[in-house]
Amino acid sequence: MLSPGEDQNRRLLRARDAMDREFAHALDIPALARIALMSPTHFTRSFRATFGETPHRYLQRRRIERAMALLRSTSVSITDLAAQVGFESLGTFSRTFRAIVGMSPTEFRAGTSPVDVPVCFIKAWTRPSRFG
Repeated sequence: MLSPGEDQNRRLLRARDAMDREFAHALDIPALARIALMSPTHFTRSFRATFGETPHRYLQRRRIERAMALLRSTSVSITDLAAQVGFESLGTFSRTFRAIVGMSPTEFRAGTSPVDVPVCFIKAWTRPSRFG
């Protein structure tokens, strides 16, 4: 039998996994709270206490991480890339990208070059800080 804390953590992980899988789709707090079997307010409060950031910020960071990978590996236009990772507005994407990464998507793409290093290392080195 799970303790109440363990049960809550599993439900929060289930919602976070859904965000990781469906990051490019429209996700809102009520839908995520239903996955976690919590009220939206309790879900937001518990998510932040457990993971150190709000669900919205976590989802934005996941989308930007995916955008960074695509910027490194494809020549897709930035507008198309923004839509692929779940942003409806290029302006919102660019503003969020700059806030998390510290440079524009165009600057990021220009500053990256293919290197012969395993992808897992590149992802670890370039992962945006959740405190940024």
